Amino acid sequence: MTLSNEEQTPPQNNLESASEAVPSQPLQHFRRQIRNGLILSFLGFAIFLLGARPSVYGLDRSPVIGFVQIGMFILGIGIMSLGAYVAMKALWKGKPTSIISQIGTRLMATGFVIIIFTGLADVFGLGSHRLPKPFFGPLQSTGVQIGEFVIGVGIILMLPFHRIFPGYSQKIKKSEKDNGDSEYQ
Repeated sequence: MTLSNEEQTPPQNNLESASEAVPSQPLQHFRRQIRNGLILSFLGFAIFLLGARPSVYGLDRSPVIGFVQIGMFILGIGIMSLGAYVAMKALWKGKPTSIISQIGTRLMATGFVIIIFTGLADVFGLGSHRLPKPFFGPLQSTGVQIGEFVIGVGIILMLPFHRIFPGYSQKIKKSEKDNGDSEYQ
């Protein structure tokens, strides 16, 4: 007794496989990390605005920028930087980061240290005005702007360039292979 071809094949299930029905868990994890990083950055921006321009929230009580305002906008910049770090790290999707990305991380931290020390120079005794009345002057403002620039450069360096320019990394590998330089990597 022989079976026909229809009887030999197992019945096909019309349901989709689990991998097609639900997106992969790691992909959702990285999307969640990016979302959390962006939310953290916006929260940091709101805190930064509270320190830099309290009149936006109707809380302006003084014509000068004092210690509490300086502390608030430095805290806001720190939270924004942390959010940017979380989002940029998630763009790598768990793969090892490049040296350029690691340099970007260190530049972000260095920029934040520059902001802390220039913004709070009077509190640390390095500025022209001593406590109890610190003053956020033009030199401190310039120092904070330089720190923000360094943080911005660090964020740009943290981008996964191999995903933005996929052909570029292949060209480098090919030229290294042609030149015989691949043994040093």
